[in-house]
Amino acid sequence: MRFDMHCHTKEGSLDGKVPIEEFAASLRERGFDGMLVTDHDSYKGYRSWKERHAGAPDGEFLVLKGVEYDTIDAGHILVIMPEGVRLKILELRGLPVQFLIDIVHKNGGILGPAHPCGERYLSITNTRKHRNRLAVMDKFDFLEGFNACESPQSNATAMEIAARYEKPVFGGSDAHKEDCVGFAYTEFEGRIGCESDLIRLVKEKGREACTCGGQYYMGTTKEKIGRMNSLLVQSFWFYNHLASLLRARKRRRELGKLYIRIK
Repeated sequence: MRFDMHCHTKEGSLDGKVPIEEFAASLRERGFDGMLVTDHDSYKGYRSWKERHAGAPDGEFLVLKGVEYDTIDAGHILVIMPEGVRLKILELRGLPVQFLIDIVHKNGGILGPAHPCGERYLSITNTRKHRNRLAVMDKFDFLEGFNACESPQSNATAMEIAARYEKPVFGGSDAHKEDCVGFAYTEFEGRIGCESDLIRLVKEKGREACTCGGQYYMGTTKEKIGRMNSLLVQSFWFYNHLASLLRARKRRRELGKLYIRIK
């Protein structure tokens, strides 16, 4: 089964330009079997799809629920939870990566770094967590090995890290615009009908669960603005930290609920 494992929708990401219905239709036309919705700290895109397709028959194009979570210390992390698990805290950016790993695993999910060797502040090897990533990398379930919006060097290094830690690799377009949809793929060696199937496959087969690849998209914002991209990235750092501070009280409340439930 062929999936695009990194998709941003207009409904769920502030910088997303493609409605989820158009995203799915475009992938279907390209021969994909499904997609993983990975909006930034939000499940709004996925909810929009479910509201319109509740009770859809088996065999239809499969839309899986995911999120690209903004940690405070390790960049962006892709998270996939079982279909019956709903955690409000995964829509509240700013957790340290170790807290995120513990929460996801204790609730039956899997997670891995998005574009692990990409932009500063956005990627785990270019954050302050870089120095002790050896202690963290073992705890991830997969890595994004091919991102259509990254450079060949970035993806090659990500693949090397995945091989070193014996992790499965996902491929995703990281598409925010229509002309990037479906530029990357992940092919799974097994039947997937829901998030739990995907989680089980990754846990049981490890690196044999999937392969990935694709082509590079040259129309990204960083390609267009050149040197000004460093200013944009710095601006994101301030935005992420400010947004994290504003959500601190809600995060503490949700962490308290999780602690009581787990206990």
